[in-house]
Amino acid sequence: MNDHCHSSPRHPRRAGSATRLTQPPFAASSAGLVFVTAFPSRALMARYVVEIAWETEVWVADATTHLIHFNGSRFLGPYR
Repeated sequence: MNDHCHSSPRHPRRAGSATRLTQPPFAASSAGLVFVTAFPSRALMARYVVEIAWETEVWVADATTHLIHFNGSRFLGPYR
């Protein structure tokens, strides 16, 4: 899960994390990837909502029991 601790949801740290998931020990896993962006509040999420990629799940700390799905063909489905 990505925490939104940078100035943008598309921070280089996020890209590097996703790349590492294709290398050992994760490369042998049959589990698919689900991308989740986390925000501490809905107010902060609102500042970046136009930058959130489609097919992304968003979790907000001030609404812990809910996920927001940015529409596409999958809902919590893995990327292959």
